Amino acid sequence: MTSQLSNSTTRYSLGVEGMTCASCVVHVEKALRRVPGVTDVSVNLATESASIKTTGEAPISAVKKAVEEAGYHVAETQTDLAIEGMTCASCVARVENALAQLPGVLAVSVNLATEKARVSSISAIPMQTLISAVNKAGYIAHPVEVLPASLGKKKRVTRDLVMLLIAVVLTLPLVLPMLASVLGKDWMLPAYLQWILATPVQFVVGWRFYRAGWKALMAGTGNMDLLVAVGTSAAYGLSVYQVLAGHSAHGAHLYFEASAVVITLVLLGKWLEARAKQQTTEAIRALQALRPDTARVRRNGQEIEVSLDALQLGDRVAVRPGERMPADGIIEEGKSLVDESMLTGESHPVAKEAGDKVVAGAISTDGLLVFRVEAIGAETMLSRIIRLVEDAQAAKAPIQRQVDKVSAVFVPVVMMIALATFAAWWFLTGQLDQAIINAVAVLVIACPCALGLATPTAIMAGTGVAARSGILIKDAEALEITHGVKVVAFDKTGTLTLGKPELVAEEGVKGNTLSLLSIAASLQAGSDHPLAFAVIEAARKREVIGEPVIESRALPGRGISGQMNGVTYLLGNRQLMQDQELQLGLFNDRAAALENEGCTISWLARKNDKSVLGFMAFRDQVKPEAAEAIRRLHALGIETVMITGDNKGSAAVVAKALGVDRYVAEVLPQEKEKEISRLKQKGLVAMVGDGINDAPALAAADVGIAMSDGTDVAMHTATITLMRGDLLLIADAIDISRQTWRKIQQNLFWAFSYNLVGIPLAAFGLLNPMVAGAAMAFSSVSVVTNALLLKAWKPLSEGHKQ
Repeated sequence: MTSQLSNSTTRYSLGVEGMTCASCVVHVEKALRRVPGVTDVSVNLATESASIKTTGEAPISAVKKAVEEAGYHVAETQTDLAIEGMTCASCVARVENALAQLPGVLAVSVNLATEKARVSSISAIPMQTLISAVNKAGYIAHPVEVLPASLGKKKRVTRDLVMLLIAVVLTLPLVLPMLASVLGKDWMLPAYLQWILATPVQFVVGWRFYRAGWKALMAGTGNMDLLVAVGTSAAYGLSVYQVLAGHSAHGAHLYFEASAVVITLVLLGKWLEARAKQQTTEAIRALQALRPDTARVRRNGQEIEVSLDALQLGDRVAVRPGERMPADGIIEEGKSLVDESMLTGESHPVAKEAGDKVVAGAISTDGLLVFRVEAIGAETMLSRIIRLVEDAQAAKAPIQRQVDKVSAVFVPVVMMIALATFAAWWFLTGQLDQAIINAVAVLVIACPCALGLATPTAIMAGTGVAARSGILIKDAEALEITHGVKVVAFDKTGTLTLGKPELVAEEGVKGNTLSLLSIAASLQAGSDHPLAFAVIEAARKREVIGEPVIESRALPGRGISGQMNGVTYLLGNRQLMQDQELQLGLFNDRAAALENEGCTISWLARKNDKSVLGFMAFRDQVKPEAAEAIRRLHALGIETVMITGDNKGSAAVVAKALGVDRYVAEVLPQEKEKEISRLKQKGLVAMVGDGINDAPALAAADVGIAMSDGTDVAMHTATITLMRGDLLLIADAIDISRQTWRKIQQNLFWAFSYNLVGIPLAAFGLLNPMVAGAAMAFSSVSVVTNALLLKAWKPLSEGHKQ
């Protein structure tokens, strides 16, 4: 919340996360008072907020930085707006500037392709304030919920088509005499008839250009509409002057057809562009269509149909063959093949039965399922996927920010070039009409539309097709930078291996393996580590009964400790034994041999008398597709590295079997981050992991890639999430990034080339305004169409599955 106290003083109220006590309050207040321009600070621990008074010297970004450097976090609010009236990159810059000037705004991202704005602020800014700022900039804003894209855009496309048809009908008679002259026929419409036909095109059909151009002028900037309005008005005005002065009676050429054709061609381009842009959002619409409207719920012994909004956690939902799951949950009854292709990209249905998870949007293909609801609404996997894709498409890629800087000065420069062209031609030739027409050609050919669309359309198409294949990309920056990855680092357990190790051997004092298993199972009763599952499963099969454990404590990267019957036990890796200065004795040779065969060893020791009681050996199978995934990364010219906390013997066996270039073993979770930093010296690094202990490394890497069958922490930290545990998707993620980056480069090349080539040609009188109009329309359409070619991309993993 913000309030204006005077012309130069503003009071902000911002949420501060992470404060736990009065000393935190003092710490935050001191940090804020050190910011130049902050005149008053009051921090409230109960409400976790800070109220500050600032002068114009203290931008909100400096306030936010001060809080974060103090070790806390400023709560941010994101608001989405639908924007009408934007036509080019200059419009994007103007809307962003208008919103960024509002008190409390941290960042603004406006996407020309989706016609949306995302505003990040320190607190919720009233919607009307945002809308008013956009309106003052010359555009129309709506809350996204009020103007759904599917409805608003359809109406505009239909309206543009009607205006286009009117323009074509009126312009065609003006163009026919030109075609006749090409065929050697000397035929020309009467001057007044040309005037009558051109006027509705100029001022009725073309009114949108005057309206938008005037708003831009009033805002002190320029855009594509202003160029078109000025250019066509000049051609139209010159023709009117010639008619009124009687020059047309003496054979002087009129330019009514030039102004009408330019407007018609620009409208044609905008209509084709709008239709093409709709296709870039197909991924979002397809995901949204997966939500059923109702659910069949079993309550009080009856099966009733309720709306999706009425569904509650814990409800038992029945899904018949051919129906979609309305929520996430756990199956309680029934068996069926479930189609999850739209969520995971997996082309084959997956067998599901009691105890298995189901997600909203998936289809039960051949059986009746009854599941208990565990997540509804915005918390379902489907909703989270939609948010991820929307966020990626709303974000602005780093390269687009550079393009926006160019676009901000583009229109004024073009206006100066057009004036210089007019002055030069009039001075050198004395022909006013030729000078005007050449200046018009400069104005018309110089369209910044293609520049504004070049990057976002490619990003939207790339993230959409990736999501369809089970690759969720967090933001535009991740999609852009992934193409440059030079090294891919892997975690081992659960990433390169199945993550379901089995207990294959154990040795204990005097051969007492049951006691060894009982103690180990007791120590790990509450653990979610894969080795713990293996121990507990082995104990269950052998009907081994454990005992209660007290003072259980996890030892990160080492193992676990706990106390039973007054005795403290240690269970963990070789490093833990060394830290405790325990002698492995007779067990060492046998354990080392098993490690060399690829086994992972867990040692059990009694801390009280520092005696080693034995060890257990586990073997985890590598994923079937792991070797092929490594081979494909090598084919892309990427180095592969395995970083694991496991022993060197086990790591060496897996690395050799898969063809990994290099491995680093016995690495603690906190040390994985350091290994990533070392790898960065070779170039951009991607880290692939699935567990909580991988989160620091995923965050440290340039690109973090998480497997969806891993932990939520890993997925939240990563920039790319693979919706099924298929390692082949890693090469696919890099490939789609490279393809998208290539499209961005192509689009920007053509967008700049049109202007670099077209403007000089127009200035030297080598480009007719009608040809310039066609080229301008074609530039925008070609950029969007080129981006849409990404829809034909097919993941390599698809061919592997087949």
